[in-house]
Amino acid sequence: MAENKTQATDASVERFLSAVEPHRRRDDGIALDALFRRVTGWNPVMWGDSIVGYGQYHYRYESGREGDFLATGFSPRKSSLSLYIMPGYQQMGDMLDRLGKHKIGKACLYVNKLADVDEDVLAEIIRAGLDDLGKRYEVKAS
Repeated sequence: MAENKTQATDASVERFLSAVEPHRRRDDGIALDALFRRVTGWNPVMWGDSIVGYGQYHYRYESGREGDFLATGFSPRKSSLSLYIMPGYQQMGDMLDRLGKHKIGKACLYVNKLADVDEDVLAEIIRAGLDDLGKRYEVKAS
């Protein structure tokens, strides 16, 4: 069975974040790193070329596919900040209503800039995502 395309790497998170362009996105990435560290209590690990991840879990689907993936994290992409909240946002309606300007995907939260959202609510969402994930899988530091 094929491995996940996105794997943890030994690349430097600090080096990655310091090279993010434009400058505003870099500043938001550095601020998000501080927020995720505070909420999770974990040091980040690069996943693939552009995802900063905190913690990990091992999954096994009924199909037999299994692997390891980041528990939560973000990527400061050019178009928006992509925040990865596993396993998703099904139970977070109230928090999302209070968050501020954002868009959602299946397990991604998209924010144009950090100033558009309430960082305290974002911290609640990160914590709730980890708590929800922990009900399904063993979540641990990377």
